[in-house]
Amino acid sequence: MTRLPNKIVDFHVHLFPDRMFDAVWRHFAEVYKWDVIYQLYYKETVSHLRERNIGPIVYSNYAHRAGVAAGLNDWNKKILDEVEDLYCFGAFSPLDDDAMKIARDAITHPKMLGFKLQLLVQEHYPADERFFPLYDLVMERNKRILFHVGNGPAGNRFVGYDNFKKLLDRYPDLPCNVAHMGGMEYTEFMALLDHHENLYLDTSFTFVPKMATFFGLEEIFADLKGFWGDSLEKHKRRIVYGSDFPNLIFPREDEIECLVGLDLSREFYDMVFYENGVGLIGEHAGD
Repeated sequence: MTRLPNKIVDFHVHLFPDRMFDAVWRHFAEVYKWDVIYQLYYKETVSHLRERNIGPIVYSNYAHRAGVAAGLNDWNKKILDEVEDLYCFGAFSPLDDDAMKIARDAITHPKMLGFKLQLLVQEHYPADERFFPLYDLVMERNKRILFHVGNGPAGNRFVGYDNFKKLLDRYPDLPCNVAHMGGMEYTEFMALLDHHENLYLDTSFTFVPKMATFFGLEEIFADLKGFWGDSLEKHKRRIVYGSDFPNLIFPREDEIECLVGLDLSREFYDMVFYENGVGLIGEHAGD
């Protein structure tokens, strides 16, 4: 762990009100057969990470149906006021009649960085025109979108590279992060970084060797450094570390140990684990 900076920015954490967390963990167990090993509520989650050298924490939550976003964003504002060095991608649903009013109200909070779109769960295409007013708003107000738009470890017709590329063809300068390195179409999403300077990827739930057996990814993990090494170094200014904590089915430390084990440059670890995250917070926090 000596390669890591003294403080780490975790740019992909999940926080929900307690009852919603319970529902998420139940859904994972029943639908995906995933047993979340850290069933910690928001205060416990923050404490757990702070005890492990995590400085700024960027979390998200999402509206899985209509009528949820406003209440979630009110809760977000409450805990952003309560917890120091905490930042948020808030909730948005295009199904709400007052969706844009909810969005405009949410980003009045200076620690709100933008919005999370969990397109696998919400079942909308990223280029759905009902999102266009939201994309225009975040560009106007210097905020970002955090997308879950990859087709792994689970997918459906709404996610995947082709759907995301259609969005970028219309909004090439959209400030956004793609979770999970765009899994499972890693090569395709990494290539987008060459053409879209406001696009970042996060590491969450990607560099976990135990996934090889669990999800049938033996080919990728057989030569992890060979698959990732040059691309990670090339794009080190456009990647942020994220843990996906607490919604993990393997120990949080596994991904960090895997990334350190790739033996990349010190500059890579400084940028990915701290500097890039701090830079994005500095760019998008505030009024």
